Amino acid sequence: MKTMFAPSLMCMDICDTLHQLEVFERYCHMLHVDIMDGHFAKNITLSPGFIRNIRKHTKLPIEAHLMVTSPGDYIDELADCGADYITVHAETVQTEAFRVLGRIKAAGARPGAAICPATPLEAILPYLELLDLVVVMTVDIGYAGQKFIPQMMGKIRELDRIRREQNMDFLIETDGAIGKERYRQLHAAGVNAYVMGTSGLFQPGMDIESAAANMVREFAKATGPNA
Repeated sequence: MKTMFAPSLMCMDICDTLHQLEVFERYCHMLHVDIMDGHFAKNITLSPGFIRNIRKHTKLPIEAHLMVTSPGDYIDELADCGADYITVHAETVQTEAFRVLGRIKAAGARPGAAICPATPLEAILPYLELLDLVVVMTVDIGYAGQKFIPQMMGKIRELDRIRREQNMDFLIETDGAIGKERYRQLHAAGVNAYVMGTSGLFQPGMDIESAAANMVREFAKATGPNA
């Protein structure tokens, strides 16, 4: 699977949205939109309406990452707004995972599941075959600028092992503190998609074009040009 960069739009300059989307079209492969309700994640970020607005200005796939207590309340609206992937947290769908994932697919989107750092991989194994995307959180949820949790490397490697042994084709995406010092080990562990925030893309004092070009260059330097 080709490497995919997914800018975390909660980190973008909202006042410069159209220009940044143009840059992402050239350097990235997917847009990552965090939707938080202030309950499950102690922050409030973007919304389905934001996805509706940017959908008109980009051809990139959009992933809606639902860090909310009741993800089922958002599915139909997100699909209608143009979300291509809808990712729910394993911690919020424990009693209705199959129902929620079925609703996502019925709405025309691709289902994904995310797991917090303290949540074991076993939480998603019963429905792993239904997923197009698995997001391994490498920081605790809610805020940008945290430190990478190294214990997540074992979880990523195990997920990749299961994928290979069972001949599955879901994407493995990492979210949280992803920068150049992690590219080589994450790529080697089987990661396909990288949510890029303040650690690897949105650099203070650097314009977004230069930052995106630098991200691609640093990744190729760490992993090889054919990654």
